[in-house]
Amino acid sequence: MTSSRSGTGVPTAEMQEVLQRLAVEDAGLGDPTLLRPDAARKLAEHTNRRWNTDLPDMADVVDFEISSGGAPAVSCRLLSPEDARGLIIFIHGGGWALCSMQTHERAARLLALEAGAHVLTFDYRLAPDHPFPQGLEDCLAVYGAVTAGETPLGSFSGPLALAGDSAGANLALAVLFRLQSAGRALPDAALLFYGVYGANFETPSYSQYADGPGLTRDKMRRYWNWYVPRPQDRAAAEIAPLQARDEQLQSLPPLYLNAAEIDPLRSDTELLVERLRALGRTDEYRLHRGVVHGFMQMSLQLAEARTATQEAGRTFRALTGTEPI
Repeated sequence: MTSSRSGTGVPTAEMQEVLQRLAVEDAGLGDPTLLRPDAARKLAEHTNRRWNTDLPDMADVVDFEISSGGAPAVSCRLLSPEDARGLIIFIHGGGWALCSMQTHERAARLLALEAGAHVLTFDYRLAPDHPFPQGLEDCLAVYGAVTAGETPLGSFSGPLALAGDSAGANLALAVLFRLQSAGRALPDAALLFYGVYGANFETPSYSQYADGPGLTRDKMRRYWNWYVPRPQDRAAAEIAPLQARDEQLQSLPPLYLNAAEIDPLRSDTELLVERLRALGRTDEYRLHRGVVHGFMQMSLQLAEARTATQEAGRTFRALTGTEPI
């Protein structure tokens, strides 16, 4: 594991160029968390289009739907590179309230190529229209469909991993805790990118980067208020994974975790890694210096985003025993 709390907090030259570009392109667009949810989602779709051009080729792309009990069907997309071995279920971030499989498609395609695996993305129900646990229930429906052979892959024997960025990493852990509680089989691994794991807004990184750049403490407060409005309801592990009991963490499959240095959420990952280490686990952790929250979306311009995806793909192959590409 690689970890350090030290660092300059200064953006790399490439990251600074991206931030300057965003300042120009997004001037006057406003803060999506201060908009009505439908307007906020339209804005998130608009601003993420810049990161989803020049999409890497896949051998096959299949759109389909998964039934979710009495809830609306879940729209899914299966991305398959050549000679894919294994499957990664990727849960997109966006504060449980924004974004979609379209906003994260380039990131998902790169992960598929680097892991040499199928990647399944999907659109879960979003807060505040659909607060906890509705989005989580959609994630569980997708996982259940995969393990029951009810996807274009048919009967699937693995290897299988969950992955997610930001709120998607939170949901990936929530799925694991729900599976534990139900006595169901867990996937072979989980890949967790700069996740949100607690609702403590006074951690060192929240204090250091309260005003960004990019994600801010106030934005995270509003995301939490949309997802789980009452603070007293945020004590469950499936809502705030740092609240998990030791035995819940000990029983997780092998994890890969990363964090961005210039990110209010960095301490969430550091605190989770500390707990995992205290339990004797050896999960891999990587701190990416000089970059901001959401940097893996920026692979068109940011070398560190490509490096992070390469590392995640390599770790998937190592943890699941698949052959290198």
